[in-house]
Amino acid sequence: MAESNVKIIAKNKQAYHLYFIEDTFETGIELVGTEVKSMRMGKVNLKDSWISIEKGEAFIKGMHISPYEKGNIFNKDPLRERRLLMHKYEINKLFGLMQRDGYSIIPISVYFKKSRIKMEIALAKGKKLHDKRESAAEKDAKRDIERSLKERSK
Repeated sequence: MAESNVKIIAKNKQAYHLYFIEDTFETGIELVGTEVKSMRMGKVNLKDSWISIEKGEAFIKGMHISPYEKGNIFNKDPLRERRLLMHKYEINKLFGLMQRDGYSIIPISVYFKKSRIKMEIALAKGKKLHDKRESAAEKDAKRDIERSLKERSK
């Protein structure tokens, strides 16, 4: 995802705080026209969304795409489940990995890649409270080190 023709629409900032990210995948999303227009305006929220696999297909649930203002009758339900566009072997691999204890599939970010809307999803394992505290302490220590190095270089 480190290409120059990628424009990020939305990120799930809590994902790295609440989960250990094991593996990431790039998927497409099945959308209708007014949803695409709304996403172009950046009106999407990934905060409480997750991915489920049903009957060999992957769906994202809980992703909120605000209704397009000029869409009137063509607007769909903002919280409807949307199908993810992935290869069958990727879905089977994710399904097999998700069956292991404590693993979930969560969205990390939604972005434009050239003219297509893509989503980065991750196989993740939930953090316990002590893991979250440890991560916060590491982040603070790293920030302090960078701050002290910056002051020394002046």
